Amino acid sequence: MDLRDLHNSISQGPDLKWICTSIRGFGMPFIRLSKKPRRGNAFVEMAFTMVPLFALVFAIIDFSFAIFLKSTFQHAVREGVRYAVTYQLKPGMQHDASIKSVVQENASGFLAGTTGANKIKIYYFIPDTLAPTMANAPGNIVEIAVEGFQWGWIAPLLRSGTPLTINVRSSDRMEGLPGGTTAPPPR
Repeated sequence: MDLRDLHNSISQGPDLKWICTSIRGFGMPFIRLSKKPRRGNAFVEMAFTMVPLFALVFAIIDFSFAIFLKSTFQHAVREGVRYAVTYQLKPGMQHDASIKSVVQENASGFLAGTTGANKIKIYYFIPDTLAPTMANAPGNIVEIAVEGFQWGWIAPLLRSGTPLTINVRSSDRMEGLPGGTTAPPPR
């Protein structure tokens, strides 16, 4: 019995639901179990691959944006400290309001408005004891912080839905003033 006889006996059997075809060029039988086309398999397989893929993509975007926010705020408070130590004032503003304005300008719009300004904190410390003070006197340490900024995750998969809280701070020593000048009022 050769392959052609086997092929003919399988394909002519009345009780078998198999369809035998031969693979071109090889002359070997290829057996398919059903005449019905398989529908829906591609959709199920796509669902099994797309859900983890989207979860991974959203996780990368979430963590990247959290790192971006933290580095943006860190840059903003550094610029605020650089501005603070030179005692510069914006027109019509006190020293602390000018500092908050500079931090807001460098925060890429994430600290805009009064809500954002309320998250910016300015502290002064006496350098010898590190005791808090309200004075922006020369030699004191100024610390500018963004405290309590909350950002919600895009896709809180496998994490709680609580927002991420971001806190950053930067500090430096206030510069000396030229002779005969006084420090502007802080508030």
